[in-house]
Amino acid sequence: MEPNWDLPDGVIDEASVTLEEALGARRTFLYVYDFGDNWRHKVKVEKTVTLDAPLSLALCLAGENACPPEDVGGAPGYEDFVQALADPAHPEHDELKQWVGRPFDPAAFDAAEINLWLNHTAS
Repeated sequence: MEPNWDLPDGVIDEASVTLEEALGARRTFLYVYDFGDNWRHKVKVEKTVTLDAPLSLALCLAGENACPPEDVGGAPGYEDFVQALADPAHPEHDELKQWVGRPFDPAAFDAAEINLWLNHTAS
């Protein structure tokens, strides 16, 4: 949660509960990432398992597509961003290419890279 932000009614601070506690009997929920850009994700819990030992780190098993850059402007801004990067004649192409600061492939996904990142950010 962002410091000094008041949570909207019905929104639970993730630091105070486990996912199981927050969901109760529900199997789907709406997750909003970055209230400013308003990234909305509908999450469906397909299966829960009991582990022999606690999982100390998050683990990515699979996925699709690249993670949008931070502060790209939510879904509409991301669509504009991808369109501008794909078109060298677009008036914002060079500026956005410089802004992102690295090659960007919107279809790229690498679970091993994600897990390295998750491991690094947890330590």
